[in-house]
Amino acid sequence: MKWIQKNVKGLLLCLLIAVPAWLIGKAVPVVGGAVIAIIAGMIVTLFIKDKSDFVAGIQFSSKKVLQAAVVLLGFGMNLNVILQTGKQSLPIILCTISISLLIAFLLHKAMHIPGKISVLVGVGSSICGGSAIAATAPVIDADDDEIAQAISVIFFFNVIAAVIFPLLGSAIGFDTASGDAFGIFAGTAINDTSSVTAAASTWDSMWKLGSATLDKAVTVKLTRTLAIIPITLVLAFFRLRGKKENAGGKVQLRKIFPFFILWFVAASIVTTIAVQFGLPESFFEPLKELSKFFIVVAMAAIGLNTNIVKLVKTGGKPILMGLCCWAGITGVSLLMQHVMGLW
Repeated sequence: MKWIQKNVKGLLLCLLIAVPAWLIGKAVPVVGGAVIAIIAGMIVTLFIKDKSDFVAGIQFSSKKVLQAAVVLLGFGMNLNVILQTGKQSLPIILCTISISLLIAFLLHKAMHIPGKISVLVGVGSSICGGSAIAATAPVIDADDDEIAQAISVIFFFNVIAAVIFPLLGSAIGFDTASGDAFGIFAGTAINDTSSVTAAASTWDSMWKLGSATLDKAVTVKLTRTLAIIPITLVLAFFRLRGKKENAGGKVQLRKIFPFFILWFVAASIVTTIAVQFGLPESFFEPLKELSKFFIVVAMAAIGLNTNIVKLVKTGGKPILMGLCCWAGITGVSLLMQHVMGLW
């Protein structure tokens, strides 16, 4: 009862922002509910003079609800399908992830961009946008301003990619009789699922391919999403090592280790086994949708905790980093496809 009294006002406020943001995001998928929620949260917080009654619920939403969203995301992963259809795109995925993380690291050093922002932008660009940021933020203990900044950068280049990539694919001569080449390109070079879906659907519409491109792009995108697991575990290891050095070797693993990632893996395994035994993948669709909604709720909370003035003032360098990561991923994806003879 005490927990409810402590958190209910903040949770309700997050839900009041998240529900309309979710519905608008459904209508405008290229933007997505998460971005709408975070912007709405930033605006709403400007009009709240005293947030003391809301703080606990907002913090719960931005931390625990975010972790729950990542766990539920695992129910969208049929590992057998991903491994079977992802083999073709795996070399491209590994190369695009590597180049994005390398660019983020080099710019972090060269331009003195804060470490946590650099990690979030690098991981968000290379893996799967908001989902990767959601998984990584608790591991590196990023604050809400840093999460909001990274999400904003990723969103900006997502929208650009969703609009121009179908035109780019047509201009450089992708096969228009099949959706494979553009599907792999969209799945490896666009980071957020909503924008991958938008770009692939546009290509299908342009060349009357049904859902061939969309199916390919989403499968490649899900294969990329699995990179959340090793990335977050490596980051947790480095954070644990750093904490031990600072605390003279006395740090409890259970307080640092991202156990929610293990639940994410467990959810993926449950889905894989259940589908193998004949359960339709559509059975898990409500859990996948709930995962997306939880991310929107968490982004509303993060928006409520974000100083929009500070975000604007400090946004230049992260945007440049996002641009460089995005350009690097796009270039490497196209180069690898050309080398592999996919277009």
